[in-house]
Amino acid sequence: MPADDTRTVAVAGECVVDLVTGEPGRPYLALPGGSPANVAVGLARLGVPTRMIARISYDTYGRSLRDHLTGNGVDTETVVVARESSSVAFVHHDADGVPTFDLRLDGTADWQWTEAEVAGLRLGRLSALHIGSLALVMPPGADVLAGLARRVRDEATISYDPNCRPAVMDGVPGARPHIEALLRVADVVKVSDADLAWLRPDDDHEGFAGELIEAGVSVVAVTHGAAGSVVTGRRCPPRRVPAYRAGGVADTVGAGDSYMSAVLAGLAGRGLLGADRRDALRSAEAPVLAEIFDEAARAAALTCTRRGADPPTREELDAFHPSDA
Repeated sequence: MPADDTRTVAVAGECVVDLVTGEPGRPYLALPGGSPANVAVGLARLGVPTRMIARISYDTYGRSLRDHLTGNGVDTETVVVARESSSVAFVHHDADGVPTFDLRLDGTADWQWTEAEVAGLRLGRLSALHIGSLALVMPPGADVLAGLARRVRDEATISYDPNCRPAVMDGVPGARPHIEALLRVADVVKVSDADLAWLRPDDDHEGFAGELIEAGVSVVAVTHGAAGSVVTGRRCPPRRVPAYRAGGVADTVGAGDSYMSAVLAGLAGRGLLGADRRDALRSAEAPVLAEIFDEAARAAALTCTRRGADPPTREELDAFHPSDA
């Protein structure tokens, strides 16, 4: 069945300004970020009609975040213009380009969702809703967005990347049970090995994936950085997908988000998104999933060659023919 181009993928979550360290002695560089916003931009660059569901401040940073979304072709009709200030993350990198985040989130715009705001959103026809990261954990708005995902599931595929941030989530009461409940709402789950180390420190990764598949999730991917990822489906036993290199590593910011974008774009292109295609997604064979997740690995590799969260376009992804990492 061909993909339905009249339906949109919506992404719900935060839009954060990343203040990234430059050369020693140089000022911070302000870059658009936030895992869900990165996924939305990545989807739009891959040619998927995409809508952002977010609360974005009216301040200067907020205006730049909205401009970034619209400039990349993301529909912002479902963005609420918020009075609160923008969320900010100070980003530092180690010698391998792996980032650490110092997040400034108290009272900022992303977390203040109300039921009335969500009820007023004009979502249109959706093929999928991607949810993720801090906005699905941070009070008071997390429960509002979780309720939206549960309602939309009757119409759309739900994908979820918890993108755990222990420095913040350790301070949120009930964060782990909240994430565990959302994992079982989703059709497609992507987690990193670092996510699992925090969420389930005593569990093995294959057991985690198998448990979710048994609970009704269709596809689970566990990423392991340069070691690649392992994909599991109802008709796909755990299968390793290699990571790739696209040149020198600038940093790894946004690589996982580009991976998630390419997964959703790959599913869309193969007609596997939408509640009416849930059975087809559950029945996807290993070769189909391997092809989709290989594309995702290539998208992540390209992102690592760039500063900040800068996902590839469709043309760049199609032109990239990598070697194994």
